[in-house]
Amino acid sequence: MFTTLLLFHGLISVALLGGITHQAFAVAAMRAEARGTSFIARFRGTDPAAYSTAIVVLCAVVILTGALLYPNYRMIVRPALQSLDLRSANGIFEIKEHLSAIGLILLPAYWAVWRQPLVPEYSAARVGLTWILASMVWWNFIVGQLLVTIKAPV
Repeated sequence: MFTTLLLFHGLISVALLGGITHQAFAVAAMRAEARGTSFIARFRGTDPAAYSTAIVVLCAVVILTGALLYPNYRMIVRPALQSLDLRSANGIFEIKEHLSAIGLILLPAYWAVWRQPLVPEYSAARVGLTWILASMVWWNFIVGQLLVTIKAPV
């Protein structure tokens, strides 16, 4: 059960990472009004508003599955990291926990600024919240992958 949930958490995290990254680059292009024919220009040239509901749902699912996995981390992985004197690995996971909580708190504001029809006065908030969430998602994904690769005796 734990392994299945961990795998599901990882797969949903990849989907969230792809969606929020795509939206972040698209919202930057929307603001810069830069369109072109290159791969990067087409990658950035999608409608960023189309991603907002999917990102909110994926973010909530990722955080919920992470919360379900958290007791196992606390009881098995964290003591192993402490016994191996890997305080930095433990510390970056603590930052990951805090960023997840902040991201969960930011989701209603993020969803509100992306509601249709898009209000022009919220364009700066859309850019800021999207990039803040994208940074948090990237940090959490990288930290999660680093901790998975640490081979602690269990």
